[in-house]
Amino acid sequence: MPSSTRWVESLSPWPEDGFGLERMKELLARLGNPQRQLDTIHVVGTKGKSTAARRLAATIGGRAYTSPHVSGWQERLQTDPAGFERAVERVRPAAEELGATQFEILTAAAFADFAADGVRAAAVEAGLGGRLDATNVVDARVVLLTNVGLEHTEVLGETREEIAAEKLAVAGPDAIVVLPDEEFAHLVPGRDVRLGGAREAARAFLGSDDVELAEASLPGRFEVRGREIRDGAHTPEAVDWLLERLPAAGDYVVVASILRDKDVAGILERLARVGSTLVATGSPNERALPAAELATLAVSHFPHVEAIADPHAARARALELAGPAGGVLVTGSLYLLAELHGDNSCP
Repeated sequence: MPSSTRWVESLSPWPEDGFGLERMKELLARLGNPQRQLDTIHVVGTKGKSTAARRLAATIGGRAYTSPHVSGWQERLQTDPAGFERAVERVRPAAEELGATQFEILTAAAFADFAADGVRAAAVEAGLGGRLDATNVVDARVVLLTNVGLEHTEVLGETREEIAAEKLAVAGPDAIVVLPDEEFAHLVPGRDVRLGGAREAARAFLGSDDVELAEASLPGRFEVRGREIRDGAHTPEAVDWLLERLPAAGDYVVVASILRDKDVAGILERLARVGSTLVATGSPNERALPAAELATLAVSHFPHVEAIADPHAARARALELAGPAGGVLVTGSLYLLAELHGDNSCP
């Protein structure tokens, strides 16, 4: 039998029979409903969920469940590779019998592992949307909405309002809902709505205003490596967030891979604001645009475009083009950053 990690890698994250919670609930029931042992903050939104979840977990003395990963599958469960293997092994028999999806298995493994380790507080990041996401089986005491952008419109809706409604559907009748502003407060009538971000969510969870948010970081989330910056910005709004935080380093050489179902033109238009050169590349994700196709789309935005299919060679070329003192921005997809995670040298 292959290792549980390789088994998880072989599975599709997308359900063949449509999104729903029935199989997830049955899987957890067979595992003894470990999610019921957790006091949770449910983190939903478009950008910044993983970092918020990690910082919240550190603040409330628990663990975080996040996705996707950059450094390895274990990153999602905030454990090490051996711990991840054990966590998946714990749920594998029931998951195989039910034909669970990759994301359902990972979510169940997280809940079961947290419960087995005696974890009582957890920050849980939603995967896709919220209402039908596999994480929507926790009765979260606090729900944090980070922000809302146009993403997965074929599943979540065509407007920000529709997408926000899908995300905020995780909020139970007694949940405290923390919003970035009042824009979508009408979607959670009767709830205790508070404005702010992760710090306000931690205060609501702990029942105290005297709370400072702990620091935490994740690979590929505004990760600074010398003159190279890596961030998995995958929507125009996420790129806006990134550009506001970039050090003023002149003309960046941009390395990007973008998934086909994203707003490619919107992402490229924004990235061109910080650099005149784009090295277009791909990633292992089957939805990634081929480098040549991405380069063709980029020529109307960047004065200089090169297409290099191999991400490692693309990064090396960008560092060469930037020169010893120039900056390189690697972005567009966390799948690209996961592929490059072990690349540290700066030729």
